[in-house]
Amino acid sequence: MKSDYSTHITIEPGKRGGKPCIRGMRITVADILEYLASGMSIDEILDDFPYLTKDDIYASLAYAAHRERIALHA
Repeated sequence: MKSDYSTHITIEPGKRGGKPCIRGMRITVADILEYLASGMSIDEILDDFPYLTKDDIYASLAYAAHRERIALHA
């Protein structure tokens, strides 16, 4: 997957407090990052959430990396 996360990450003011979500669903980028940080593998996340794809997880990582770059230059 290319690092363009725009087709996977959505932000809607009325959903999950406007936090970045995966494809309009109620699972947030932060949720994905927390699962990974807790030691879950990508395959474990996909088993627990079969409506997610590997590209969704990679998009979450790309989004987080982009946000970190922005924060460093602010």
